[in-house]
Order: sequence, then C-alpha cells, then structure tokens
Amino acid sequence: MSRHLPRIALLAVLAAALAWAAVERDRLDVAAIDAWLSGLGMAAPLAYLGLYAVGTIAFLPGALFALAGGALFGPVWGALLNLVGATIGASLAFMIARHLAGDWVAARAGGRLKRLIDGVEAEGWRFVAFVRLVPLFPFNLTNYALGLTRIDFAAYVVTSFVCMAPGAVAYTWLGFAGREALTGDASAIRYGLLALGLLAAVAFLPRLVRRLRAGAQQRWIDADALADKLRNDGVTVVDVRGPDEFEGALGHIASALNLPLGELPESLTKIRASRDRPVILVCKTDKRSAAAATLFGDAGFRDVSVLRGGMEQWNRDGRPVEVGNREMTGPDR
Repeated sequence: MSRHLPRIALLAVLAAALAWAAVERDRLDVAAIDAWLSGLGMAAPLAYLGLYAVGTIAFLPGALFALAGGALFGPVWGALLNLVGATIGASLAFMIARHLAGDWVAARAGGRLKRLIDGVEAEGWRFVAFVRLVPLFPFNLTNYALGLTRIDFAAYVVTSFVCMAPGAVAYTWLGFAGREALTGDASAIRYGLLALGLLAAVAFLPRLVRRLRAGAQQRWIDADALADKLRNDGVTVVDVRGPDEFEGALGHIASALNLPLGELPESLTKIRASRDRPVILVCKTDKRSAAAATLFGDAGFRDVSVLRGGMEQWNRDGRPVEVGNREMTGPDR
C-alpha cells in the first residue's frame, strides 16, 4: 500500500485542482486575485505561488497569472514569482503525468508515437528548451506531455526555469504597465516570443528530424532477449560508458567490452573481426548507446542493437552484473 501513496497523493492533487478550477474559472480575474491576496499580508506571495501552481495543473490560462503578477507585485518580484510559480506548476503536472500515466503510455506506445517519444528523449533538455521558447506549444498541455517521456526530471525543471524566464519577464512587465493592459492587446509580446521561438526552431528542428529518422531505423533489444543471446554465446556486448561507470555501482554485464563513446572512432578497430556477429550496445540508460549505434553502422557493422533502458533496466530486472571482478545478483547488490 505504501508504494502507491505517491500516486494517490498526486491523484488527489489533480482532482482537487480540477474541481477548484471548475468552480472558480468564470470568477477568476485580476480583481478577484487581488481581493483574495490583500488580506493575507506577508503570506500573499506564497499564496500567489500556490494559486499559480494549482492554476497550471488545472489548465487555467497562464497569461492571466503572468500579467497579474506584474500588476500586483511589480516588475521584479512579479517576474520572480511568476517564474517560480510556473515552474512549480509545470513540475507538478510533469510528475502527475509520469507517475499516473507513464506506465500506461509505455505499454501502449508504438509505431510513430514510439519513434516520436524516442526522438524527444534523445534530445533531452534541448527539446524542453525548444518547447519553452516556442509559444506555439500550449504550456499546460506540454507539461503533461513531457511527463510521459523519460526525460530527466531535474533537467526538465532547470531547463524550464531558465527558458521560461523571457516570457515571464515580458508578461510581467506588460502587467506592471497598468491594470488596463490586462484586458488590452498582448500581441506585441506574443509576436516577440514567436520570433524567438522561430530562431530556436531553425536551430533545433533539423537535429530533431535527424534523430527521428535515425530512430525509425534503430534496432532495440530488451533485457530478456539479451539474456537469451548471452546464454547462447552468440553476441558481442559493448558498454560505451566511461571506465568509472563501467566499474561503478550499476556494474556491467560479465562479457561486455568497455569502449567509451568518446573513444569509439579509434576503438572500433579492436573489434572489426566481430562485424559479422550481432553487437549489443549498452550504457546507463540507452541514449549514449543509440548515438554509438550510428558510429557502428558507419563502420560497417551489420547487426547492431541497443539495450533498451541500459544498465538501469538490467539492474531493475535483477539480472547479474560484475562490479570489479565480483559477480553480483539480486539482494547482494
């Protein structure tokens, strides 16, 4: 029961946020926010952060809070509160999606959706930066969508905080310019952010397209299939992590060769005799392995696969590893 408590807590937060939004949506405006905060004194900034975070989870318009922050707290504190509130809300939405729906999506993702998710995950923080800078992507929906990938949570939070800063500052200053601006035309701000987003798109999209094309040709193997191949001794396992990781806490597969990714162009000559054998690439997750697969293909290796989930998944499945010269398995790890 205890292992389900985080999911139950997140579900309760989501349900409460949606219920509150359904009741207050039509009455929520700057005057209402101001009236509510005015009686809270020194606690008003913290209450505003909570309100912004709940509004983000419940799909309320982010521009309302961003503009209100400038009108109620001024350009400096308003910008900081808007940025922190948006980051908290985005982080909670990400966690809700990951812990409530992540397993469901992982079990059903296939075809183009799977390739898209793999492409997004391969880019990691770069993709997060892209969608934060491009105002064409709906902010609230993007928070949940990114939670369905395996993008690192810390990278997601830090990148979101940094790349949302230009929009937070712009809308805060617009709100500070006068309460009348809250009902005025914000198109100048949107067009400015759109221009910034287009610059990011020009720099980013070609790289993402290449990733997606590579993902369409990428061959994957799961831990069960690799274990079967190892029993039949018909495969070469190459671990592309650095030596410190290779001998580190996650250990390594007993028969694996350690050829760090940064040294692969020179190291591939050592295993050219294995070009006709199946080669399985391994790293901590599977991102460096996927990058190494391209190098192996360019070098003429015909049968190259990537261990999905890498050594993290191998360990989660309780499979034996070596740390140093000692083989470890199960609870001994």
